[in-house]
Amino acid sequence: MSIAALCFAAALVASPALTGCSSSGGGDNGYVIVNAGEPQNPLVPSNTNENQGGRVVDRLFAGLKYYDVDGKSFNEMAQSIDSPDRQHYTITLKPDWTFTDGTPVTAKSFVDAWNYGALGTNAQLSSWVFSPIAGYAEVTADPPKAQTLSGLKVVDTRTFTVDLTEPSMDFELSLGFSPFYPLPEAAYKDMKAFGEHPVGNGPYELTNWDHNVEITVKPNAGYHGGRPAKNKGLKFAMYQSFDTAYADLLAGNLDALDTVPTSALETYKKDLGDRAIDHPTAQNLHIGFQPNLAHFGGPEGVLRRKAISMAINRGQICANIFHGARLPALDFTASTLPGFRGDLPGVQWLEYNPDEAKKMWAQADALSPWSGALQIAYNADGDHQAVIEAIANSVKNTLGIEASGFPYPTFKNLRDEVTHRTVNKAFRYAWQGDYPSMFEFLTSQYLGGSETNDIDYANPEFDRLLHAALASSTPDQAYGLLAQAQTLLLADMADVPVLEYSAAAARSDKVKAKVTWSGLFDFENIEKS
Repeated sequence: MSIAALCFAAALVASPALTGCSSSGGGDNGYVIVNAGEPQNPLVPSNTNENQGGRVVDRLFAGLKYYDVDGKSFNEMAQSIDSPDRQHYTITLKPDWTFTDGTPVTAKSFVDAWNYGALGTNAQLSSWVFSPIAGYAEVTADPPKAQTLSGLKVVDTRTFTVDLTEPSMDFELSLGFSPFYPLPEAAYKDMKAFGEHPVGNGPYELTNWDHNVEITVKPNAGYHGGRPAKNKGLKFAMYQSFDTAYADLLAGNLDALDTVPTSALETYKKDLGDRAIDHPTAQNLHIGFQPNLAHFGGPEGVLRRKAISMAINRGQICANIFHGARLPALDFTASTLPGFRGDLPGVQWLEYNPDEAKKMWAQADALSPWSGALQIAYNADGDHQAVIEAIANSVKNTLGIEASGFPYPTFKNLRDEVTHRTVNKAFRYAWQGDYPSMFEFLTSQYLGGSETNDIDYANPEFDRLLHAALASSTPDQAYGLLAQAQTLLLADMADVPVLEYSAAAARSDKVKAKVTWSGLFDFENIEKS
């Protein structure tokens, strides 16, 4: 089927076709065309916790810090970040920054945005990032006992202070993460409407959002930070499948594709030569189970998750489906991050062991006999069918139960049900690093009360160890405590880690492009000939 025919066929499906197919020739205004998907929510930094929205938000806003292609952090809007004890911070901004509506970016722009993101009644998905700041417990109480964080104070136009409840070796590094971005005054009039037409201070500004089709951004002439755009703009073309996106790339209609489809992994390096990109990244894939799913709560759930984990032949899946572009998971983070250990106590539960899997499943049956079928939800627009079916078949063949994948049409469809706790199935989910730290992976997904703790994992001892690690005086001490915390995750089998990623990406012959430490393209530095 030709590219034109692929586009026409896509236009016939019930949901809108994703139109990267039609972007070619002079119609792109010299913009770099990159693959994307429809964001789950309006583009508000503190309420964007998935990478389709995140890849756009990070282009539109600038924070106190930013991360380069290798994950090294640099000051962006911060002139200085000073602390005598890693608990009390004085932050001074660089002068003469403005939002794209012409209003100045001030210390108050940051403090107001952080207070908005933290306040419980605003229900922001990334509010957990503010938990180290003094007063977080009060603003997240139900109902809130305070409207603002007591640990934030505006000193003058360019200076504010931050007081944490305890020392944190991760806080300064995290300040390039999107929930810490500033917001203009106009945002608070109608935050949802603002998210549809965001006004930022980053290297790009939004020019158009055609829902389920594309988002376009152009360079922000007023940006003077460390990551200026080296292109005329970006077009985030939304695809229903990576196969269609890859066909567009081969035809020259797509400039950068961050995920080569599984159908092409065996051949893409031969097809593309030096345009093929193979790069280790901080990404993982897990199977999650929410506690309202029958048979997966309490001690029975621990046994069943361990049994399912040992029923998955990760090595075979990595070899047969991904041809080396994925690696078997050995923990709950990623092996590219500082502090990773592949020999944690309990790692044996992540190894294929059919006999032990059957024994643990039988122990769970002794508590409550199994009934029904195991369904694993995934988004059909993300090229996950092959891996989910392989996982389901491995579980089915090992445990002798009915197991299958359950496709949702789009990533947004699935994320909405996971977020609202209505999915009522096991589900595929993944984490892609926002800043290069094991803390981000563990805090976001497993800390009690985190809005991105999609499995509602709750273990006070895990929380204690995580906080103790943050308060550590040396990295080695922190990594030791994180290893203890992850040992608890393994003992509880909080979810089922399956794979970690090595990016298999591609570029057209029209651009120079690199993939970053997190698996996304270094968008600002994509150059188009």
